[in-house]
Amino acid sequence: MTSAPVRVVDADQPRHGDRQQVAVAVGILVDPSGRFLMTTRPPGKAYADYWEFPGGKLEGGENVAQALRRELQEEIGVTIGEVVAWREESVDYPHAWVKLSFCRVYDWSGELVMHEGQRARWCRLDDLPAPVLPGSVPVLDWMAEQPEVLSATRA
Repeated sequence: MTSAPVRVVDADQPRHGDRQQVAVAVGILVDPSGRFLMTTRPPGKAYADYWEFPGGKLEGGENVAQALRRELQEEIGVTIGEVVAWREESVDYPHAWVKLSFCRVYDWSGELVMHEGQRARWCRLDDLPAPVLPGSVPVLDWMAEQPEVLSATRA
């Protein structure tokens, strides 16, 4: 995985809460036709209804792949296969400072069930929902730069 400098979101707003960096596993589920799954942030959370890639915080002792497996089962009801580590991004939001570990997932089982009241949509780069969570925007740029990650060859 490659790291990037810290991306500051809404820099004009005060920073709140514990400023310790929180590790987050993020899954980019890609289907055989090259579409990728995006979900909305659940009601009641910061940036509710913004579109993002599903995932969540690492819990004590978990690595990124373990956290991603647990989070995707809890959030959207799917069991994932191989986790392909891809890129990292550090994002400083007013409510939290997060280290996002983006992973590609091409294999999963189960039906999508939105357990947290969020919405889901299979997307293509030329057909994106809005608004997109600022921490997810770089992923869209990376996919545009490296379109083979959306192909059946699993680059």
